[in-house]
Order: sequence, then C-alpha cells, then structure tokens
Amino acid sequence: MAKKAVPVKKNETLTLAFEDLTHEGNGVAKVNGYPLFVPYGLPGEQALVKVIKVNKNFGFGKLLEVKQASPDRVEAPCDVYYKCGGCQLQHMSYDLQLNMKRNQVKNVMRKIAHMSHVPVHPTLGMTDPWRYRNKVQIPVGEKNGELITGFFQKRSHRIIEDMDTCVIQDEVNDRMVEAVRRIANQLGITAYDESKHRGVLRHIMVRTGRETKDTMIVLVTRTDKLPEQDKLIQALTETYPHIKSIVHNVNKEITNVILGKKTKVIWGDDYIYDTIGNIRFAISAKSFYQVNPPQTKVLYEKALEYANLNSSDVVIDAYCGIGTISLFLAQQAKKVYGIEVVPEAISDAKRNAKLNGTTNVEFVVGEAEKVMPWWKAQGLHPDVIIVDPPRKGCDGDFLQAMIEMQPKRIVYVSCNPSTLARDLKILDEGGYETKEVQPVDMFPQTNHVEAVSLLERKMPN
Repeated sequence: MAKKAVPVKKNETLTLAFEDLTHEGNGVAKVNGYPLFVPYGLPGEQALVKVIKVNKNFGFGKLLEVKQASPDRVEAPCDVYYKCGGCQLQHMSYDLQLNMKRNQVKNVMRKIAHMSHVPVHPTLGMTDPWRYRNKVQIPVGEKNGELITGFFQKRSHRIIEDMDTCVIQDEVNDRMVEAVRRIANQLGITAYDESKHRGVLRHIMVRTGRETKDTMIVLVTRTDKLPEQDKLIQALTETYPHIKSIVHNVNKEITNVILGKKTKVIWGDDYIYDTIGNIRFAISAKSFYQVNPPQTKVLYEKALEYANLNSSDVVIDAYCGIGTISLFLAQQAKKVYGIEVVPEAISDAKRNAKLNGTTNVEFVVGEAEKVMPWWKAQGLHPDVIIVDPPRKGCDGDFLQAMIEMQPKRIVYVSCNPSTLARDLKILDEGGYETKEVQPVDMFPQTNHVEAVSLLERKMPN
C-alpha cells in the first residue's frame, strides 16, 4: 500500500482557516485533512502561516499574519506575553477561554472515559480574571553589573529583561520583587550564574495573603550566608510595613528546583495568614497553598455541594495537603480523616485545625492506598471519599481501596482532565457512576483547568 504523502512542506507559507483549538489553546487548521497546530490562532480566523515542523500525522506552524480576525481575538495586556510563555491564552476573550476549558473536559469524557452522556457544566470563571496569583517565584540575573529579575523566555533560561510586572500576579508581589532587586543591587549582592555555578541570589519568592495582605519574602541563595542581611532586612521592613516574614532558603545544588532543603526565618514570623471563606490558614515558605484563593472557595463549595454531607457522615479526604478542603468538610461532617504523603503538609494541617478550633478532624501521614485498607480493617466505613490527586491522577491500588471501602459518594477534584477521565472509567467498572462534572477556572489566561466530579455507588438491580 502506497504511503500517503504529507500535503505540506517545512518552511512553506500558506493561507489557512482555523476551525478548532487544541487543549493547549493552539489553533487547528487542516490542509486536505492534515492538521496543523498553530499557537495564537483562533477558530473562524484566516491567517498566513509558516510550516515549521512536519510529522506523519500532523504538523506545527507559526502565525505570521491574521488576515481575518475572530471577534474573540483581544489585545494581550501583558507587554511580554509573546515572549514569556507563562500564559497561553491572553490573546482570546475570557468567554472563549472558559468554553475551551469546558470542551477540553467534554472531549476526554467522550474519548477516554466513554461517557459522553455525563453532563459537563459551563466552566465557573472569575469576574476579574487578572491579578489573582498570591505567590511568585522569579529568577534573578545580571546584566552590565546590574541585577535583573523576570521570568525565563519560552523554552530557554534567558531572563526577560524588560519585565516590570506580571498581570496575573498580585500587584504587591510585583512591588516586593522590584524592592528586593533594587535594594540588593544597592548593597552589591550578586546574582547566581547558573552556567558557572557562582554568585549569590538565585530566586525571589513572594507570598501574599489575599484577604490579610500579609507578605512573606523568601530569598533563595547558593551560599550559606546572605550578604548584607541586616541592611537588606532593615531597608525592606522600614519601607514596607505589611512584610510580616523574611525567610532565607539555601539551594547549593545544580538544579531547576527552586527551593533548597535548608530554610530559616531571618526576620518576623514563621507564618503569614490568609482566609478562604470563614477558615483561616497559616502559610509557611514551603506550604502548599492554592495560588488563587477566590476560585479555591468556588471549587471547594462545589465539592461540598457534591459531598452532600449531614452531621452523621464520616469522610476521608485523600491527598489532603495542608487541610484546606478537610476543614471545609469538617463544618458539616461528623468526622473527617485526612491523608497526605508529605509530613510537613500534615504538620501544617494539624496547625490549621487548631487555628480554627476544629476538633473533628484527624490527619495521618502516609500513602492513601496503604492507609485506607488498614483503616478498613479497623472498621472505618466512610460515607464519602474526596480525592484531589496530583496531575498523574490516582494510583490503581488507591482506586481499588476506594472501591472496596464502598462509600455512598466519591467527589473527585482533578487538575488534569485526561487522568480524571481514565480514573472515572476505572471507578465506573468498580461500581461508581459519574453523575456530573463541573470545570472550574483556577488559572485564567493559562490552558490549565480543574474539574470536580460527583460519583455515586450504583445500586444492585
């Protein structure tokens, strides 16, 4: 059988019509049925495209000129949007972003879970989808003897020099990064040079309490000592009274990982505080805390609605982190058991329970797939299990442990639609019917989407 010829050539320039979007937000155009994926293309547009890569079944193109623009095309408010790569969707209207995210979930429910009958609701978005991030981690570099800060350019380790602001960051974070850079520069603190593994300041991390406006600054250095430490602290704290904590983290490794193992509070408190709804959280330099608290509240309210708890219900919160969702559940349940593999997160969870006077929660360090069978052997029968796994989804043994515990309902919170759909299929085979899925936009302007799913135990015929 003759091999089918690819209808485009590398470096060829074509005028194409976009008809769809990939889950990453790239425009999809077809040449004789052969798909070309083109960043920044929108459905309904005609554009001049250069073919830059050709594979057997699909290719990639570069957008040269939009000939006929979609009404959903908008001007990106970020000056470095096309260099940075941190956001992928600023060129499209927010309505289209929300639709794209819903379609992403619908597609995997159809193709992977084979559940096209399950309702996938319109994505819950933000009224103002900007300036939502409460944490920034920004690399430090040097140019002409001056410190520079900025995110790395797409697919590189070159810092974007003309970057003074990030439009999805809290403005306080922007100001703090600028202040640290300026003061460190005046004090002669050098930037880390990753090619030579020399220099001092690697990253500046800033965390801000959305509701409290408390700020923590984390200075990541290659060296055990932070030069001019006292002068730097004095200059920062005298100028910015909302700074509650300054932390020094040491990372001597040749690595892309930002934080090293050694962390020390060098000024102020060990924690800053924030609230989501009526629950207060203590946040340390290394705490996992959702970067978009307003949407976290939306996500957890939906999870709580699906859990449909009463005062006699027992709940397991697997992958409980610092207890964020457990503490919401505890307001309605008889008892909540939280499991998390990271010991520091469990310490934070216990502290947060104490902070809120919550006594009907119990937090355990361990792997859920090992702890849950042990709990079952001890006679624990949960009415509801909530899962919020990492991007890789749930371990097969864990899914089996959940099925064997026979809860009435499972609420699955996911940050990766593909692994969600895979796991829903396994749970369906294990006797749990997916009733509905609610996408939530936790990261506007980016191609990430979270989803909450309600599953109920099938009744025997």
